[in-house]
Amino acid sequence: MTYLTMMPNETSTQRPRLALFDLDHTLLPLDSDYEWGEFTIRIGWCERDDFGRRNQAFFDDYLAGRLDVHDYVRFATEAARRAGPQQAAAAHARFMREVIEPAIRPQALALLQRHRQAGDTLLLVTATNEFVTGPIAQRLEMHELIAVQLQRDAQGWITGEIDGVPSMREGKVRRVQAWLAARGLGWQDVDSTFYSDSFNDVPLLERVDQPVATNPDARLRALAQERGWPVLDLFTEQP
Repeated sequence: MTYLTMMPNETSTQRPRLALFDLDHTLLPLDSDYEWGEFTIRIGWCERDDFGRRNQAFFDDYLAGRLDVHDYVRFATEAARRAGPQQAAAAHARFMREVIEPAIRPQALALLQRHRQAGDTLLLVTATNEFVTGPIAQRLEMHELIAVQLQRDAQGWITGEIDGVPSMREGKVRRVQAWLAARGLGWQDVDSTFYSDSFNDVPLLERVDQPVATNPDARLRALAQERGWPVLDLFTEQP
């Protein structure tokens, strides 16, 4: 496929290569957080009118770069918290079958595989919470995940609060930097690439060695063209 010629890590380097990927609208042609909310309506966990309206409002706030992530995570995890761990796990398995699996595109899998074959370390860096994204990362065979971490109660179940720095906007830079530091590395020690669709991810795109605007929103596409960043329209070719 022609898009594979846009792989940025073809240049030789002695530094280990780190390939970072956003998830929603980058590797998946949907927003997994928003779709989880819609799924909870379909299975009867949430009421359509009020929940659907609030879910859309939060999504619009995210696109506009004004999302209060703490308020959103409380809202987005409420139905699963009420259901409890067993019912929530069963519902998520159904969500994977009915929503996520049909959305996985061969173009995205091929991009990931190309980086694996090149010997790169792959890291999924998403602003969506770990409850939603953990199984998706496993399905994509991405063993390193940075997501919004959720606080747990004494029984080990999620509380609706965020644990630590949320992986959103500048928080993605901080979380990746902490991931590197835990391995005795800094930015200067790796050849880093980041694929993202979202203008919200400009802080991390600016921090890596090789930013790739992937299925970019209008603002990111304009910025990428201005700065000469590669633009990868991953889902132009249909499966």
